[in-house]
Amino acid sequence: MTSFDLARLRADTPGVARVTHLNNAGAALMPAPVLGAVTGYLEREAAIGGYEAHAEAEAALEERSYARAAALIGAQPQEIAFIENATRAWDMAFYGLRFGPSDRILTGAHEYVSNYLAYLQVARRSGAMIEIIPNDESGQVSVAALERMIDKRVKLIGLTHVPTNGGVVNPAAEVGRIARGAGIPYLLDACQSVGQMPIDVRTIGCDMLSTTGRKYLRGPRGTGFLFIRSDFLERIEPPMIDTHAAAWPARDSFVLRPDARRFENWETSYALRLGLVAAIDYAMAIGLETIYRRVRTLAEDFRRRLDAIPAVKTRDLGRERCGIVTFTVAGKPVDEVNAALAARRINVSKTTVNGTRVDMEQRGLAAMTRASVHYYNSEEEIAAAVDVVAAIARS
Repeated sequence: MTSFDLARLRADTPGVARVTHLNNAGAALMPAPVLGAVTGYLEREAAIGGYEAHAEAEAALEERSYARAAALIGAQPQEIAFIENATRAWDMAFYGLRFGPSDRILTGAHEYVSNYLAYLQVARRSGAMIEIIPNDESGQVSVAALERMIDKRVKLIGLTHVPTNGGVVNPAAEVGRIARGAGIPYLLDACQSVGQMPIDVRTIGCDMLSTTGRKYLRGPRGTGFLFIRSDFLERIEPPMIDTHAAAWPARDSFVLRPDARRFENWETSYALRLGLVAAIDYAMAIGLETIYRRVRTLAEDFRRRLDAIPAVKTRDLGRERCGIVTFTVAGKPVDEVNAALAARRINVSKTTVNGTRVDMEQRGLAAMTRASVHYYNSEEEIAAAVDVVAAIARS
């Protein structure tokens, strides 16, 4: 694609004829080429057999898929492992690290529940401590506060790049500068930033990055990948291995693969992986800079319109704000707001204290409506959603 063509992009997205989809941070609508990649491969499996279909598509699966995922985030193919979802990719990295009593894990107030539960489990087992990096006055993680927290007992900086709520984009590269300078492992949860904005792991400086296919990449559910920096591989060991991850040269020994694929499983869905690669191709053809400009323009227009409605309050934070737009309507439960939108076939979601407890408790919030725009949404769809919210606020 040489220019942004909204009509063509919407024509490629069958779902827009049925719904106004403002739940892209949950799971975006797949474009037709992604759907075709998945169903086409499944048809081959049904026609000739699973192993045989894999052999037929081996070049695309074993070479091109790693190259395309790597190109998306500025990595090398040997630094990519395909994992069935972002949470499990994050887990494979985190649980591969070792912690002891009084070791410190530094993380942000916006950290997602699944990540924080893992911190709690490891802290209970090991005696490590979890410490929250304060936010700055804008609501994003404070780089200055992080610098003051660094000492020899810090064994991990774990950060969510774009949290599930609040619209904030945390300063991942500035955090990376501190982590590199102190020699501290840095794990970045990028499940809601990859596909929405340009990502370069060298610029960010992370040692590990996890992401998903279903959100802003517009891939199928049940897909994701993990980045492990090549010179970090020997500092981390997969928490579980199988015949794909390691060789068995003798009865009492094993040898791990020399690349990031040591974090993969042998059994996987090749149909879904091809769908993920098709989604990566689709995003890169548009251009991540182009995508992010469009997403931010739509989101800022959405916030401006919502803020003009009495009784509606947008809740987004940070110096840089992304395509996630969160808001509340005074006197109206979130479920009522979302149900009214759903009645008009407008898809949004609900973000609650259970998802990002530290942040939501700090802000005194129990729940918010979360709308998340993407480049294929139209200005008319945003206006229609705002009209519904305005009607709810007046009722």
